[in-house]
Amino acid sequence: MFCKLPLRLMSILASTTLSVAATASNVPSQTSTPDCVCSPAMISKAFTDVARKATPAVVFLKVESAPMQDEQDPFGGPNPFNDDFFRRFFGTPPGGQSKPMPQVSQGSGFLVSADGYILTNAHVVRGADKITVVFNDGREMDATIVGTDIHTDVAIVKVEGKDFPFLTLGNSDKIEIAEWVIAIGSPFQLEASVTVGIVSAKGRQNLRINDFEDFIQTDAAINPGNSGGPLLNLNGEVIGINTAIFSRNGGYMGIGFAIPSNMAQTIKTQIIESGVVTRGFLGVSLQPIDKDLADAFNLEKPEGALISEIVKDSPADKAGLKQGDIILEYNKTSVKTLGSLRNDISMMTPGDKVFFKINRKGQIMTIPVVIGTASETAMAVGGVTSKLGIEVDSLNPDIAKQLGYAATDEGIVITKVKPGSPAAMGGIRPGFLILSVNHKKVSNLSDFNQAITDASSQKRLLLLVRNGNMTRFYTFKIE
Repeated sequence: MFCKLPLRLMSILASTTLSVAATASNVPSQTSTPDCVCSPAMISKAFTDVARKATPAVVFLKVESAPMQDEQDPFGGPNPFNDDFFRRFFGTPPGGQSKPMPQVSQGSGFLVSADGYILTNAHVVRGADKITVVFNDGREMDATIVGTDIHTDVAIVKVEGKDFPFLTLGNSDKIEIAEWVIAIGSPFQLEASVTVGIVSAKGRQNLRINDFEDFIQTDAAINPGNSGGPLLNLNGEVIGINTAIFSRNGGYMGIGFAIPSNMAQTIKTQIIESGVVTRGFLGVSLQPIDKDLADAFNLEKPEGALISEIVKDSPADKAGLKQGDIILEYNKTSVKTLGSLRNDISMMTPGDKVFFKINRKGQIMTIPVVIGTASETAMAVGGVTSKLGIEVDSLNPDIAKQLGYAATDEGIVITKVKPGSPAAMGGIRPGFLILSVNHKKVSNLSDFNQAITDASSQKRLLLLVRNGNMTRFYTFKIE
């Protein structure tokens, strides 16, 4: 007797019981019809097994940060209307006004190692002064930020301890459209909520959510608070980090997006091992080939990526790529979208050799290029920098040009200053350039991270900072 179940429920058999039944009966799987192997109990068990094993490794994150900016003046200092003079004038006794309450936000995360490393979204922990991890069994522990990468929205935080339950990252390249997935998170502070859906699409780009996008789209219910939680396949492997939803009302509308696990794995490894993310760099500007460009370049069909500009002395320039070249393949991978090409190059290790198949004025040729190093774009923002209230990045040529620095200048540029923080109160502003930390020159984020680590055991931090043509020292107490 054939089981009369909805088509979506029956599709699970493709990866579970159908192949087993086909093997047992020695009949090709595409023509076999399982005899009542698709019982609701068996289908339910596939989901409950994953949820039961994965839930203990999924955590709820409570994040505290500085008060809202309206408690501060535009320059990051205290609001002048809150001082004793104005309180007396308006009849409020000195000290009678309550202290501004910190902002409290929340999100999800999941353990990826037995010694307490947790993957989550960068936007969940951005600006955090305190992070509390709440486990499924009710335990609460303080966490520190190991590092964040704002360009992919991936962050690593850590709790101290051992023998934690953890999840394994799977291969997101192997997932298929319509494959079943399970999302676990803490929407609306409802810890360990499990929802089920399918993979609706792969490789979603140009959504303007992150700088580097290759999202998995799913219809598994994702709501506010799910950010940072895992998206799992039926083997219990993480194939994505839930990060965003498409919504017209702020709630679930059937379209959610997850960062693929392969991208997260690369970022995770680099942050844990070195505290920074080093990206591959080619040094070209690209544009897609449309029908008009295809006609202009005498192409049979629109395909490839057109090089519109070459950065001088870049890896592309040194290898001989030229303006007007059309990239057709890289390492025998066809160029499908500019976003995919850009993502793949950025995730390569500097020093890797890539073979580009190009069309140059009708002549097909292959040019090898040794990938260079882009600006390091993640850093260990915990500890001292978090207490100071600053976010930083390496000074690259683009940022230098925007801020008026010379292309030969070196240092760490301050990209953000938290209102009311010690850095803001001391006069530090976005765009300032840190030249040294406790008399140690810093040229890149690796230097800066090491100098900050060395300074964390001292009571004072001395920064040599440049603002335009003016250079001065700033000193801060480390509590």
